[in-house]
Amino acid sequence: MYMYMNKTIKIAVFLVILLIAVGGSYLLFNYLNKAPVQDPEIIIEPEKKSDLIYLETPLPDQTISSPLTISGQARGTWFFEASFPIQIYDDSGQLLGTAVAQADGDWMTEEFVPFQAELNFNYSTSTSGVLVLEKDNPSGLPEHDDDLRVPVKFSVSPETMKIKVFFNNSKLDPEVSCNKVFPVEREMAKTVAVARAALNELLAGTTLEEEADGFSKIIGPDVKIQSLTIENGVAKVDFNEALERGGGSCRSAAIIAQINATLKQFSSVDNVIISINGRTEDILQP
Repeated sequence: MYMYMNKTIKIAVFLVILLIAVGGSYLLFNYLNKAPVQDPEIIIEPEKKSDLIYLETPLPDQTISSPLTISGQARGTWFFEASFPIQIYDDSGQLLGTAVAQADGDWMTEEFVPFQAELNFNYSTSTSGVLVLEKDNPSGLPEHDDDLRVPVKFSVSPETMKIKVFFNNSKLDPEVSCNKVFPVEREMAKTVAVARAALNELLAGTTLEEEADGFSKIIGPDVKIQSLTIENGVAKVDFNEALERGGGSCRSAAIIAQINATLKQFSSVDNVIISINGRTEDILQP
């Protein structure tokens, strides 16, 4: 009887030890394989995209200044028509500037293709931000979206300047005349590219305080400046196709008025020609 009980106790102890061992191994496995919970909008992991795109300059956390030269390599599938868009934001999410990267070679391939871009951007009170290299997605389907986000730091700008940005205002224009716009003043780091800086502020939109005062942004968040030249008093600015999304005669008139007024504040600009992907005819129609 005693031997039987002793054997039973040994078996019970063995089973307890086995359960502890199995349970401990399971918990350890889960712990080692559990991904950290983070906000996907905050995660910045350039190395995770190195099989698709990578930067040669600037490097992550590098201190940068405007204008910024950007270079690297991306697989041909990252481009469309040999280009893709770039944006830069401060750490509060404010858009500071945009550019278009151009392929340096044949982009109709799945191999890596060198690219370059020059980005003029505005400074803000933030000392850091993020550079976003966006995969060009002509389909517009969200499942084809992708981007590389690289953290950067901003050098301190010793001088500032003031510019005006023009928006519609429902309080100052209660009858909503569509093409009547009003200025807000912005202070930013001094730059020679003042016209582009002003347009960047226009695309960035209104602040919460300005919205409370009746100002409203009409231009959508996906609009990009593809080129801007000023010659003999004529400013030619080319946007991507997102500029005319939404339609409506009042919206189109408001967009044209905001762009014209923002650029014509400068003495070097008498007339403005707006284009979309190089096309000037039949754009911004009702």
